[in-house]
Amino acid sequence: MNENVALTADITSAVGPNHAPGLAEYVDLPNSTPITFTDNEYSTRLAAVRARMAAQNLTALIVTDPSNLYYLLGYNALSFYTPQMLYVPIEGDLYFFAREMDANGAFRTSWLPQEQTFGYPETFVQRKDTHPFVWVAQKLRELGEVNNFSHGQVGLEMDSYYFSPKAFEALVKSLPEYDFTDSYELINWVRVVKSPAEIDLMRGAARVCDSAMAAAFEAVVVGGRQCDAAAAIMNAQVRGTEDFGGDHPAIVPMLPTGAGADTPHLTWSDQVFIAGETTVVELAGVFRRYHVPMARTIVLGTPSRRLDYLAQSTTEALNGVLDAVRPGVTTTELAQIFDVGLAKHGLHKPSRIGYSIGIAYAPDWGERTVSIRTDDDTVLAENMTFHIIGGMWMDDYGYEVSEAVRVTDSGVETFTDYPRQLLTKE
Repeated sequence: MNENVALTADITSAVGPNHAPGLAEYVDLPNSTPITFTDNEYSTRLAAVRARMAAQNLTALIVTDPSNLYYLLGYNALSFYTPQMLYVPIEGDLYFFAREMDANGAFRTSWLPQEQTFGYPETFVQRKDTHPFVWVAQKLRELGEVNNFSHGQVGLEMDSYYFSPKAFEALVKSLPEYDFTDSYELINWVRVVKSPAEIDLMRGAARVCDSAMAAAFEAVVVGGRQCDAAAAIMNAQVRGTEDFGGDHPAIVPMLPTGAGADTPHLTWSDQVFIAGETTVVELAGVFRRYHVPMARTIVLGTPSRRLDYLAQSTTEALNGVLDAVRPGVTTTELAQIFDVGLAKHGLHKPSRIGYSIGIAYAPDWGERTVSIRTDDDTVLAENMTFHIIGGMWMDDYGYEVSEAVRVTDSGVETFTDYPRQLLTKE
């Protein structure tokens, strides 16, 4: 039987009748949260991952990144603070391993049958003398004996935030018959080009993002506390809109304020906003784990001449990049366009101007694949999605404006509708 057909049949038996491809409806498991995608979507994803595995000469792949678990299974839980993994052989059944109390989560939130999920005992959690993957390794060996696992090269997500040196050591010592190698973000690269159903989700996330930025603009007021503004933003992020319920973002709202606006990635304090100060707001709307970020800069009063100049110059350079986005253009070319646009105004930005986005869990909403900079020569393709950032951090002041975009068949779609300019209020 064809691999895709076989997998589709397996998923159908787990989630119910087959559904048409796309996001037209959600698939519901008994007593569970809905699975976002159809069986055909999941089977297509797994086939693409296995094709890349074959190209990299891997006989199996061990997945620890929760974004990749969600991509392949639909598994969605805040369980990744303890070790968990999905074993993906080049053919045959997938097996998921998690903490015993979390194991049902795979059955409740994903298409994976319950008999392919295993929970390791609580006695393995956070002990200095052992690691849960010691138990998992023994279970893998047992499954391998029954299912005749091949012991060629097995890929590991070596740069995953969720795969520790101790986890690696446990696998290497417990499975000496395995030849482990770096998978080089294999699934992350498969995720770079989105399906139509994924694009629909990101459009929903964009509506949440617009709402959250509107909440930020209302909450950043003279005399108001930064923490209250953060609370208003997070309320809007979780509440979402009438059509798109919000979700928790991979990164909390960032609010560099005053002199701190010259530095990215600062959060908030309990200090009040002061007249004349600048606040950079960077946040994301999230729908079903798909992220659409946005950055805007708010001035409480009349902007200084230097800030106004920086804002106009940076926005103009960003607009030039957006005008150039289309299939066949390289990320190198986009970065060069931005550099030239800034250079016309005597400015320079040393850091990258964007990265690929989609599914995300803490601590990052980027996909950790494509970077828009001069030493990345990725060729744009339709339905790639990016966060393109015009962030300029000077001495004691700064300006940031960004757009989340989709590469269309002939240009660019900006996901959000919020004004792309320096925002001022009294």
